[in-house]
Amino acid sequence: MQSTHVKSRSAVSGAADILRDVFGDMDHGLRFRMWDGTTISVGREVLPLEITFPSLDSFKHILLNPTADAFAEAYCNSVIEFEGDLFEAMKVADSFENIELTAMQKFKLALRIWKLSE
Repeated sequence: MQSTHVKSRSAVSGAADILRDVFGDMDHGLRFRMWDGTTISVGREVLPLEITFPSLDSFKHILLNPTADAFAEAYCNSVIEFEGDLFEAMKVADSFENIELTAMQKFKLALRIWKLSE
């Protein structure tokens, strides 16, 4: 039986892979801080912005629909935390809008997210 620490580490590792797959090719990137403190940088030009997922549930909530609007709504509802300059964030939001996932990619993403557990 896996310990809680090993399971949590596995969830963070899986979440990091998802973030890199979804956001890795963005022109303007950022850092994500996971619920265990791990940071993941994504994008070609990583701007001084950081989004914090305080829990695995908050990660799942956002990544099931990884759009700029979903991140903005999550921030307004205190589901995630944001640190950085608003003008830099607008560049990243524009990069988010360029992410296009096919129906099959969205389905596979949902399965990967569903399999994450602590």
